[in-house]
Amino acid sequence: MTATHLGNELSDTGIVVGANATTWQEAITLAGDALVRSGITTQSYTSEMIDTVVKLGPYIVIAPGIALAHSRPSPAVLKTGISWVQLVDPVAFGNPTNDPVSLIIGLAATDHDGHLALMSALARVLMDEEKMSKLRAATTSEDVKALLS
Repeated sequence: MTATHLGNELSDTGIVVGANATTWQEAITLAGDALVRSGITTQSYTSEMIDTVVKLGPYIVIAPGIALAHSRPSPAVLKTGISWVQLVDPVAFGNPTNDPVSLIIGLAATDHDGHLALMSALARVLMDEEKMSKLRAATTSEDVKALLS
């Protein structure tokens, strides 16, 4: 998989643009709901993602304004995939370096290795400042998908 195919990994139901959340828990829930709508996880996985942050802290805030919400592979993961949630107003996760967060990417994997190609493609997109600027400005799920394809 290459970065040019990342858009193919996202279903229309997995992209939420212009979302509202007032807490990091609500933000992760939005990403989890998008994973559920896309048939990637069950609702239990959303709770697992939140529990991961409660137990391990806000390490999921991987770059300024970007959180990679995830948990360990579990029976709640039906297939490997991602969701994309762009918030209207950023929320604090408690990460002193990279808060506040306006983009939450939900990641679910069926095993520890199955998501490596997806993570590699995602990393290439996140490191592309021009593309990220356009993605932050996207106003529709179609715009996001086009920019990731």
